[in-house]
Amino acid sequence: MAHLIRHKISNKLTNAAHTVSNKSQAKVSGVFARLGFQAATDEEGLGFAECDDLDYDYRQGMQMDVLRGEEEEGGDMVGEGDVEGDTRYQRDGTGPRQSTLKSGGSLEEDKPKITSWEAGWNVTNAIQGMFVLGLPYAILHGGYLGLFLIIFAAVVCCYTGKILIACLYEDNEDGIKVRVRDSYVDIANACCAPRFPALGGHVVNVAQIIELVMTCILYVVVSGNLMYNSFPGFPVSQKAWSVLATAALLPCAFLKNLKAVSKFSLLCTLAHFVINILVIAYCLSRAREWAWEKVKFYIDVKKFPISIGIIVFSYTSQIFLPSLEGNMQKPSEFHCMMDWTHITACVLKGLFALVAYLTWADTTKEVITDNLPSTIRAVVNLFLVAKALLSYPLPFFAAVEVLEKSLFQDGGRALFPDCYGPNGQLKTWGLGLRVGLVVFTLLMAVFVPHFALLMGLTGSLTGAGLCFLLPSLFHLKLQWRNLLWHHVFFDVSIFVIGGICAISGFIHSIEGLIEAYKYDIHD
Repeated sequence: MAHLIRHKISNKLTNAAHTVSNKSQAKVSGVFARLGFQAATDEEGLGFAECDDLDYDYRQGMQMDVLRGEEEEGGDMVGEGDVEGDTRYQRDGTGPRQSTLKSGGSLEEDKPKITSWEAGWNVTNAIQGMFVLGLPYAILHGGYLGLFLIIFAAVVCCYTGKILIACLYEDNEDGIKVRVRDSYVDIANACCAPRFPALGGHVVNVAQIIELVMTCILYVVVSGNLMYNSFPGFPVSQKAWSVLATAALLPCAFLKNLKAVSKFSLLCTLAHFVINILVIAYCLSRAREWAWEKVKFYIDVKKFPISIGIIVFSYTSQIFLPSLEGNMQKPSEFHCMMDWTHITACVLKGLFALVAYLTWADTTKEVITDNLPSTIRAVVNLFLVAKALLSYPLPFFAAVEVLEKSLFQDGGRALFPDCYGPNGQLKTWGLGLRVGLVVFTLLMAVFVPHFALLMGLTGSLTGAGLCFLLPSLFHLKLQWRNLLWHHVFFDVSIFVIGGICAISGFIHSIEGLIEAYKYDIHD
């Protein structure tokens, strides 16, 4: 009996020592992997993702037996069937990816997959929206350099979208890429682990909220601007039109999902293309009057940085690319989809901006439809207002989701109690917060009714960060071991150029807003 007890104690001590040894090796390996060195032993050669997971678990103070149980569970999952991606562990601590594993080893998806054409349509909706109406104003202050910037921004945003998706994957022990992260937040958290495992996610969430809320504000601003310029004879100010537009948007506070709104998405996009065609057709009818001599290589040093923000903001789509790629039937077609969508956007945006500027030259306004004759302007602007109001719920609902998950539903770690009841009903104070967000967008639109300046400020502040700075930084951090010298050069160059453009655009946008208030300048 004593011999049996000694034998069991000896086995437990040996297993504990073995676990501590493996964990220490993984910890050291994780450190070296993040510094760009390959692991030296077979056990350390598990790959960056697995080493980083062990390191993260260790620093969170998990019990050794719990850690060992999760490792065994993860090993069983990897061994069962052909599963694309790593369903064992998520960086943000929310558990496995939202998919289930059948007993036969096949993957049962919770959501239907989309084709590459459907994914491309979603990207096109994001980068071919209403904000192209401000691009001719960018040409006004940048000339041919503004046109070059439209092309350059398309190339860079396409590249950073691809490297952002590359950060979702890691090589397993067989050298096969597996998807170990699901979102922009997961990527940011992985870069800041193990010292600050949640810092990156908070930064990205704040940037996303700012960009989404600013997008909502811009929809209200452009609605008031378009209505005011469509009916200049009415004794109604632009601010009053913005109030009326917001009154129509109050039902957004009751949204639980976007099923009803999404039905209008295709019609809105088609209407926008029709409007662009009408504007270009009118410009072509005045081709003999085009002012080619006005398009020069000089730039307005004070106003051009604002134009940079406008152009960058018009290409923003990185926020939802990880989710989009994860829901594609063939993720291998993602790169091709990014290529043709951004090439199409570049050509259409460049032609639209140039043709519109050639038509009105120095009289080009912040919203190009304001330059149209009054008879055409009223019809076109009414369609644009309808599109703006129907587009508002999308960023609003996304902003509400980020806020609710971060502050009210963060897996029991939220700062505030859940705003939903046990039966899924939205609580009264939760509804009040949503109404407050709608009212906040109205107040910002009323007190800062400058479409181009707000667009430039948003593009410089969050657009450059989400599209240029963070993807290149994350790519260098997570994929350093696999990068060739030209990849490093591109990433560093994009980070430096993006940083300069973001700082200069932000400063000049703030100066422009101060000047607009100081001299009471109206759009």
